[in-house]
Amino acid sequence: MATRAGIRQLRLKELRIPFKTAFRHASAERAETSSVWIEAVSSTGIVGYGESCPRPYVTDESIASARTFVERHQAALCEEILDLASLRAWMASHAQEVDANPAAWCAVEIAILDLLAREGGQTIEAFLSLPPLNGRFRYSAVLGDSEPAAFERMLDQYRRMDFTDFKIKLSGDPDRDRAKLALLRGWPGPAPRVRVDANNLWERAEDAIRFLRDLDYGFFAVEEPIRPHQYSELAGIADALDCQIVLDESFVRISQFALLGGTPARWLINLRVSKMGGLLRSLRVVDGALAAGIGLIVGAQVGETSLLTRAALTIAQAAGGSLVAQEGAFGTFLLSEDVCDPPLMFGAGGVLDISSRPFMNRPGLGVVDPARC
Repeated sequence: MATRAGIRQLRLKELRIPFKTAFRHASAERAETSSVWIEAVSSTGIVGYGESCPRPYVTDESIASARTFVERHQAALCEEILDLASLRAWMASHAQEVDANPAAWCAVEIAILDLLAREGGQTIEAFLSLPPLNGRFRYSAVLGDSEPAAFERMLDQYRRMDFTDFKIKLSGDPDRDRAKLALLRGWPGPAPRVRVDANNLWERAEDAIRFLRDLDYGFFAVEEPIRPHQYSELAGIADALDCQIVLDESFVRISQFALLGGTPARWLINLRVSKMGGLLRSLRVVDGALAAGIGLIVGAQVGETSLLTRAALTIAQAAGGSLVAQEGAFGTFLLSEDVCDPPLMFGAGGVLDISSRPFMNRPGLGVVDPARC
């Protein structure tokens, strides 16, 4: 059902929430969130909420550039967007600017979608003509490049929670990375499934291949081993190591499907809602991946709150059988507090069970308590 709710105001603020423990990888180290928070206020006083995580090393964005984007367009957005059709039309007419500012647009778009769905009394899935959200979603354990003792403590916590799927951030130091993997070799019971993320550590494909071979571990996938957008070199790494390549920084818009030649099974796309530019653009990537036979990992930026976790669930469900893994849902495992109460977090085995969270069937994204914002 179409909703016509004029937007009176778009409010932007920077969201900074301390982490309980710092998280490090080859491109950055973080001890708090660095996120854009948007509140879209309707003419009737209803508020929709949006979030994104601009990162210079992912989409060449920052909090400052996101603020500039919003300030430049907020008057037109408030005047022109009345419903889903006008939102899609605005995106189409500003495609180049959205391509250049996907994280900035993500926060705006999610806030507007949340607002429109709330005004219409619909869940975000109903508003977007998608099936109701349901079922159990299983998340990967993600381990940063922390000091050895901290890494072992975190791994032990995941072990006690019965995780079976792991993403390990590499440092590029062979002794340090071998020590991490040695702990996984001693895993009791069935061997866990492991992928590694190099965050563009190496300049040359041959250096990446040599390093990863020397680790002598059966990874099922390697994420971003070399500088972004080197698709033929990445394909060569996949062939040399007999594993899949996860594209993160190397896949930030739907037009890049045309660059992925060869065998579709070689590639996995790390689809992070913030990086892709919101829900509507992410759903287009899902459709493209399904058509191309390429698997999807629904990823997360470090420091996301439960709002982006909720948005990513819409995408994970849409991915269906193409969903290979899912990241995020850390909530207050990582954050000192969450903007959502209760926070969306995985439980034992990395599982988030929708049936145990009936509040997610409220209008919009359904997770933000306005009293806390």
